[in-house]
Amino acid sequence: MLRPTLLVLALILSLSACNKKEKDGKSTDADNKAVQTLKVTDEDVLTVQNSALSSGPVITGSIQPERRADLRAEVSAIVLQVLKENGEAVKRGDILVRLDDTSIRDSMNSAEEAARASAQSFDQAERQFQRLKTLRASGMTSTQQLEDAEIRRNNAQSDLVAAKARAVQARQQLQRTEVRAPFDGIVSERKVSAGDTAQIGKELVKVIDPASMRFQGLISADKVTLVKLGQAVNFRINGYDQEFNGKVKRLDPAANATTRQVEVLVEFVGNNQPSVSGLYAEGRVEAGSTSALMIKSAAVIRDGDKAYAWRIKDGILSKVSLVIGERDPRRGDYVVLSGLTSGDKIIRSPMSSLKDGQKVNLTASVPPTAASTGVSTLAASSSSLPANQSTSAK
Repeated sequence: MLRPTLLVLALILSLSACNKKEKDGKSTDADNKAVQTLKVTDEDVLTVQNSALSSGPVITGSIQPERRADLRAEVSAIVLQVLKENGEAVKRGDILVRLDDTSIRDSMNSAEEAARASAQSFDQAERQFQRLKTLRASGMTSTQQLEDAEIRRNNAQSDLVAAKARAVQARQQLQRTEVRAPFDGIVSERKVSAGDTAQIGKELVKVIDPASMRFQGLISADKVTLVKLGQAVNFRINGYDQEFNGKVKRLDPAANATTRQVEVLVEFVGNNQPSVSGLYAEGRVEAGSTSALMIKSAAVIRDGDKAYAWRIKDGILSKVSLVIGERDPRRGDYVVLSGLTSGDKIIRSPMSSLKDGQKVNLTASVPPTAASTGVSTLAASSSSLPANQSTSAK
């Protein structure tokens, strides 16, 4: 009874092993077919070509407005009202901060009354002098009386001028209790709130003109002779995913006492400029430009001191050894000294699963069901990419 049972079990195990080998063989063949052809789109391919490589000193600094006003208190008073907040647009003459004007208004009223009284005294002294002048011509008064009247008239005139000056000063002090915008712009920083005590010289608000932005940068002192007025400057601004263009407007004649760097003022070219001040910027002054074969940094594979790229030629993928030169600090591209020629097509963002000699099928777009077919694609294999590589062009 035991032997037939063992024979049946052995037969079942052998059939199962055969079926498993058949399945494994089929899956292996399917995998081999999937590996043989790589399907890529136009976005995954990069054409190597010559481009301009600029040379010149590196410039770093920040974006600052040319027109800015730091409004401070010109009288000592209590802040009654702050009418504008940070980021609000203002027109020239708009009231930004209102200070308490009670005592200043009373002083102005007193000065104006004193000016009116002085004007009346002067008119009276002038009439008295003219009468005595007429009587003196008729011989009915003495010369001494005429001279005394003239002195009183002159003193009254001096008092009137002084009283008018005090009245003007009082009106000016009253106007200073209303802090107004000096030009059209934006409130960049509010320093006070209602109820604060504003002493003379205290910061109240800051107003900037966002249309007058410029790049205030610093260059190394040993590069000063390379910078000339009007030279083009290409730079990037922190927070903006684009490149800005400008030109050198002014070169500071004195170096910084601490860093020994020289300030360079760069104005924007065109209307493309940021509206936020204080952002960090870095770029390069184009003191010279040469043509060189460039490659994107994402397409370069590093292996120690060696560099490689995946080239597509005649529908075949091959791993090409590269000799690369200096790097463009603006775009991050590398100069290709050898290994590629102009017009070569390479994988923009290669993955680790690529095989040397693998067939490549170039398509205009990736169909949604490409991952389910027997042809492998860059997009479908994104799960096998390293963390620092991308599957498609940005």
